[in-house]
Amino acid sequence: MARRVLVNRAEVEFSAIRAQGAGGQNVNKVSNAAHLRFDVAASTLPEDVKARLLAQADQRISGEGTVVIKAQDHRSLVRNQADALLRLQEMVDAATHQPTLRRATKPTYGSKQRRLEGKAVRAEVKAGRGRVRGD
Repeated sequence: MARRVLVNRAEVEFSAIRAQGAGGQNVNKVSNAAHLRFDVAASTLPEDVKARLLAQADQRISGEGTVVIKAQDHRSLVRNQADALLRLQEMVDAATHQPTLRRATKPTYGSKQRRLEGKAVRAEVKAGRGRVRGD
């Protein structure tokens, strides 16, 4: 079972920005979208979780190792911050899962024999498709 690693709220930096899309008369005056920035290298996450998090092919992770998440689904800045923090926690949770190592195994003797018998049957079928000779 994967351990639960929580993101330290003090390591997360928020900034309020203006949300995109349709709004009302208030849309140009209020900054309700949240921009979350999280520096993975400077965080207190375990080293293996940091490595797996940075190895993810995710466009939200910059080249410098900073996770940038923009949340603008809600009309409240507080709810957008909570949404961005939840999405960051989901990314960290995905990185805590350690993939199982695949160990190469040999095919059994019986499986080799079955494969060779199938090849022999198929070869006979194909050999029987040749041109018929009439003497």
